[in-house]
Amino acid sequence: MTDTAERAIAILKENDRGAYTVPTKGLYPFQWNWDSCLTALGQRHFDESRAWTEIETLFAHQWPDGMVPHIVFHVRDDGYFPGPDVWASGRPTATSGITQPAVAGFAVRRLWEAANDRTAADARARALLPKIAAWHRWFFANRDPAGEGLVAIIHPWESGRDNSIDWDETLERVPTEGIAPYSRRDTQHADPAHRPTKAQYDHYIWLVERFRSLGWDNSKLHDASPFRIVDPGFNAILLRACADLADVADALGAPEIVAENRAFAAKGLAAMESLWSEPGGQYLCRDRLTGTLIASASVGGLLSAFAAIPAPRAAALAGTIGARARACRYIVPSHDPADPRFEAKRYWRGPAWLVANYMIADGLARAGEQATAAAITRSSLELIAQSGFAEYYDPHSGEPCGGGSFTWTAAMVLEFLDRT
Repeated sequence: MTDTAERAIAILKENDRGAYTVPTKGLYPFQWNWDSCLTALGQRHFDESRAWTEIETLFAHQWPDGMVPHIVFHVRDDGYFPGPDVWASGRPTATSGITQPAVAGFAVRRLWEAANDRTAADARARALLPKIAAWHRWFFANRDPAGEGLVAIIHPWESGRDNSIDWDETLERVPTEGIAPYSRRDTQHADPAHRPTKAQYDHYIWLVERFRSLGWDNSKLHDASPFRIVDPGFNAILLRACADLADVADALGAPEIVAENRAFAAKGLAAMESLWSEPGGQYLCRDRLTGTLIASASVGGLLSAFAAIPAPRAAALAGTIGARARACRYIVPSHDPADPRFEAKRYWRGPAWLVANYMIADGLARAGEQATAAAITRSSLELIAQSGFAEYYDPHSGEPCGGGSFTWTAAMVLEFLDRT
């Protein structure tokens, strides 16, 4: 085992809280949805059973309607805002009231395929299948009311790319008047210059308070939100998860789950074409309220490679990433460096993230774009060698940004090392 792998495992163990893992101490003291699913991919390299537990703990807090919340507040901790009192979701164990990218189906397939204990993996996957299927069904019932095959996010936090430049124009129509006074905690743990701004947070909190006023009724929230975005990266993750869940269900004898999820994947992949920008060489977000594409060349459009997009589209995305590689030292930046709105150190407005790199590289490799996938892998491991296991990195200098000793960064490193 390499020294890098040993350090990655040490971080995963350091942030382990028994049945769930925190992203990092201090900054994020609870269980996050897609963090946990991606963390399990790292845990499988040294403790297969613990990896399954990570996902099982998350789904133990699934809502009755099928939604899996983006945060589970297992313990009381005043070091994070907004905490459970702000969300007031009414769940037996406090949770947030919104969701996150649906990567669980992909993670379960990875764990199941790589399992050493086949009997245990079959049993644990079989138990998770209907829960993940219910989450997928929830998405298309509640976030795709017109049945177009693509779902919308109703809060920037749902995307996992909180302050992306993609949201700037749409957030302008989200009010901020009347929100309760609040005190942020994230800027006490990380450089404020690396975090979303207060103006952005005001919009975020208005949306939370709006949804809370509706009792977190998911049948109402989509139409009640002034922020309704069809994000190609978010949808690609969901569609990949649908396809992966269907494959596992097929092997384990669950034909209804197979049929439903293959239908979701097929319809969604066809609908993804409506988000393609030929001039931009990538997919773009669409504002569902106006019906227009958002001219913002973010990593969300590149994450579309994670799904089974057509080969010519994957080749075009590889070319776009190649162009951005010539503009910065490390790839993949979370926004086009040529855009005047690009910020190299501010969260999702420019920095490189290993989780995004992992999914893009995985998708491109499956599509036959091996050279670009290998370049992303090399760049990711170079960032670790230079700057350690940070939350994200300045793509020009490689400077570590955000939180340190970061769980999902460590998990992705183990996956990258395994693939090399």
